[in-house]
Amino acid sequence: MATIEYTVTGMTCGHCEMSVREEVQQVAGVSTIDVSAANGRLLVSGEQPIDDLAVLAAVKEAGYQAARA
Repeated sequence: MATIEYTVTGMTCGHCEMSVREEVQQVAGVSTIDVSAANGRLLVSGEQPIDDLAVLAAVKEAGYQAARA
């Protein structure tokens, strides 16, 4: 299983985490998501290759900025 880590800016609470999780779970190939507003991290795992640009776009759709860590 491949895991990719991203740094997300702008998250401050559990609602922020939920918004990011809801958008990222729609990305093809994503099977697990761990997101933390406390440390600004997003970990995305999947059995298939995960499209970085799709994950970044999903985070942006949720209202935040992300970069691959």
